[in-house]
Amino acid sequence: MASAERGGRGEEEGVASPQPREMIRVAIAPIVGQRGRMALATTCVGTTGAVCLAAPLHHRADYAQCSQPDDLQRSTPFASMVPHAPLSLSTIAGDVERSLSLVLPTMEALLRAARLVKTASVMAVDYQAYYSQRKHPGSLYSQLYSWAFLDGSGCQENEKQKQLEGTIEQLEMDLDRAQHEYVNSKPAKKQSADPGTEGASLSERTLAKRQQKEEMMSIASELAAAQEELSVIVHESQESSEVGASGIHQRNAHRLLELCRRNGGVYIKVGQHLANLDLLFPEEYINELSSLFDNAPVSSYEDVCRVVREELGASPEDLFDNFSKEPIASASLAQVHTAICKETGKKLAIKVQHKGLRETSKGDLFAMSVVVSVADMLFDEFKFGWICEELTPQLPKELDFHNEGCNAEAAEDHLNRTGLDCVVPRVLWRFTTNRVLSMDFEEGFRATDVQRIEEAGLCKRDVAKLISSVFNSQIFEDSPGFLHCDPHPANVLLREHPTKKGKPQIVLVDHGLYKTLDKDFQEAYARLWKGIVMANIPEIKSSCEQLGVYEMYPLLAAMLTARPFDEVVERSQTRSLDALPTGSGDEAVIRGYAQRYIKDIVRMLDIVPRQMLLIFKMNDCLRSIDTKLGSPVNNLVVAGRYASKRVYESESSGGVLRLLRSWLSYVHVLLRVNAYELFTTLR
Repeated sequence: MASAERGGRGEEEGVASPQPREMIRVAIAPIVGQRGRMALATTCVGTTGAVCLAAPLHHRADYAQCSQPDDLQRSTPFASMVPHAPLSLSTIAGDVERSLSLVLPTMEALLRAARLVKTASVMAVDYQAYYSQRKHPGSLYSQLYSWAFLDGSGCQENEKQKQLEGTIEQLEMDLDRAQHEYVNSKPAKKQSADPGTEGASLSERTLAKRQQKEEMMSIASELAAAQEELSVIVHESQESSEVGASGIHQRNAHRLLELCRRNGGVYIKVGQHLANLDLLFPEEYINELSSLFDNAPVSSYEDVCRVVREELGASPEDLFDNFSKEPIASASLAQVHTAICKETGKKLAIKVQHKGLRETSKGDLFAMSVVVSVADMLFDEFKFGWICEELTPQLPKELDFHNEGCNAEAAEDHLNRTGLDCVVPRVLWRFTTNRVLSMDFEEGFRATDVQRIEEAGLCKRDVAKLISSVFNSQIFEDSPGFLHCDPHPANVLLREHPTKKGKPQIVLVDHGLYKTLDKDFQEAYARLWKGIVMANIPEIKSSCEQLGVYEMYPLLAAMLTARPFDEVVERSQTRSLDALPTGSGDEAVIRGYAQRYIKDIVRMLDIVPRQMLLIFKMNDCLRSIDTKLGSPVNNLVVAGRYASKRVYESESSGGVLRLLRSWLSYVHVLLRVNAYELFTTLR
């Protein structure tokens, strides 16, 4: 009724009746919700140019005929676009320029979405056809598959590689069986000395469990050796240009890499995140996508100058001395140039956002969400919608460099209080806006560059311990916690400490993605880690319940540590902090567990608090760094020290008895942790 009254009053006051393009706008408004998305919707029906150019002009004409702008705003579908200024040539020109600036990003977003759909479709068909033709080798179907996906040269594929692929497939099934028996084994009557007894004795059960673990590790070692041999063959085949020898995963990993590089921006960000999920994705994907950390697309110098002029009001040459035309680093969202401050002569690092990224990022995320949702429906094994859910609320924050500068200062303040040897580059606010961030330049090399670490005379153990300490201090030391959630190798730089010879110092960069951990979550998470370190299963269970996880508490503990929960059970019996398997099969065992419980992992991601998603991301990044350093430190120990301190501080506000009990528990953890560190150092 109200809308009818407004419509009638609008006609009486001379407001033009809705035109077809206005009806389109009204129809899609509940779906798209924003003016920027209006262009995307209208483009899909083939009227982008007409609507983008005509709509502002049309309603300026309406405005000129109307004596009451407030009534016009209420009655016009484009109300938010109606100005409060008279029609003029300059305003028309401004409308045209803004409309044209919207058309190009919209068309580019649609083109990227089309590439995404094409790549996803080809990958899906390739995998489906690959597994189908393996069931019927030598058939016409198999030959057609070879012609379509292997350029007709599949028949020339290395025979040894085929044998290894078959061996690996069998070993993976054997490992899956062994892991199932190891995790789900119960007292076996056949192992008892007396078949008539109710169950085996404790010593017999322990021996049976040890034998199951040895069998599992033996299979895992064979699998790791076969995978390594296959990797060498694939590499040699690629160098000798033997088409078809790279395998199904290699082909599709390369397709995904090319998609990320061509589309850039948000796609690079997602590719980098996938590169850290080494437990969930095949090695070929990890190796291919890891290149995105080093070889992200670079914006032209002209685009860089345009962004700087739009943000700071002058060209780089007018603002700085010796502004480098080539970036020293390029990432998914921005690239970094060096310059010299005109006033102080100090070397600066100028981070400039890629042109157009701010305008197109929402459309890119929407396109990825749609494709991932479709894949979720079509393939039971594909459940990665949580990645888009994680990125969608965080990306706008990462694109705001003013927010990043504030995060950097907060991180610096925290690290100064901890006394850890970590430096955060100082922000120059005079030259900082939403798309340009200016900082002091700090020297450093990647923390995963083992050769540079050795050349600098640094100890990998000290490096790994310092990195783990920095991020665990961010989680546990302050309340609420304030956590850097993107510690991939390009963001954690390393150098020798300027005053402590032979000791490492970290330079922590890229502070766009941070998460504030509320007090309740932080305390529950601290109790969970304390329980994991001390192998206190009741405490693990109760902490998980505080986080909303009940029956699946063993899985949550395993996801955080990347270790099977049965190792916690073993440590609860041996009172040891070191139940980690060693050897070449270790990674194969972990990957096998991840693949075995992938559906449960996805369910877990839907249950846990949203704060936990970014902690999982941080853990993935840190585990990747630790693996490349050779895992010289038991991160359980570092996390346990910080977590137990957080628990002690949270419980110190009660009575004398509670305070004493908390203090004794804290001291107990410290004694065990320090004794373990001393033992491993001497060993």
